[in-house]
Amino acid sequence: MPGWATADRLTVTPVEGGITNRNFRVDVDRRSFVIRLPGAHTQELGIDRGAERAAAEAAAAAGVGPEVVAYLPDPGILITAFVDGRPVPEATMAEPVTLRIVVDALRAFHGGREIPGRFSPFRIVERYRDTAAGRGVLVPEVYPSLHERATAIEEALGSFTARPCHNDLLNANFIRSADRLIIVDYEYAGMGDVFFDLGNLSTNHDFDDGADVALLEAYFGDVTRARLARLKLMRIMSDFREGMWGVVQQGLSSLDFDYATYATRHLERCRRGAEDSRVATWLEDVSSDSGR
Repeated sequence: MPGWATADRLTVTPVEGGITNRNFRVDVDRRSFVIRLPGAHTQELGIDRGAERAAAEAAAAAGVGPEVVAYLPDPGILITAFVDGRPVPEATMAEPVTLRIVVDALRAFHGGREIPGRFSPFRIVERYRDTAAGRGVLVPEVYPSLHERATAIEEALGSFTARPCHNDLLNANFIRSADRLIIVDYEYAGMGDVFFDLGNLSTNHDFDDGADVALLEAYFGDVTRARLARLKLMRIMSDFREGMWGVVQQGLSSLDFDYATYATRHLERCRRGAEDSRVATWLEDVSSDSGR
């Protein structure tokens, strides 16, 4: 990086908590940055570092992402401005004021410029299964039944208008900075279904039925049966993706993280969701165009 080698003050501090990459805060004179060093074999997770850069730049342009300072294509190192802020407590995400701020940020990104690549939770779970099997990782016994349910969900959902989507709305990816909400980590971003983002946000924050209704009201202004059904079905797909991500990471990552437990937790919640007695009704309700 120009000027870094000759800076009067340069300090490097690891940023803890990442479960895919290694991240560092770098203070250079009076500016602070975040450097992301890609984890091992992350391209096999469906991550395109060039697409990540473009998505991060689109988020910054929409006012919801940190400034992209530089991108070093080999080996795909992204450098962004450090965001001085605080975490958003998970327990507060469903509160009306916080939910409105979160929804406004998501809508800004969803309505922003087109980004490279496409994201489908239905294809990514299949990719993770094949990659895991190819690396000698045991594919969970529950996979075939969950994949059968996923196929039914995909057929019921039908077509949609692809929008820029984040697709990885874990609580750690939200930072409250002054009067803005910043969303970080665009590794899995791509053109996709906004209902996956909403379902991903919902299940990652353990929203109950009331919070799901509030989420849809905040995003769309009203709630229809079809919209609620799409959200509920995408919650199932979010856990399926997250669980299979944990499976494939057992054969890819060198980080000290319990991916097996992570996978089991999400796949078990996915199974419970897939067996919910309301699934048949949701599959019928999404046939309405009013929720798309």
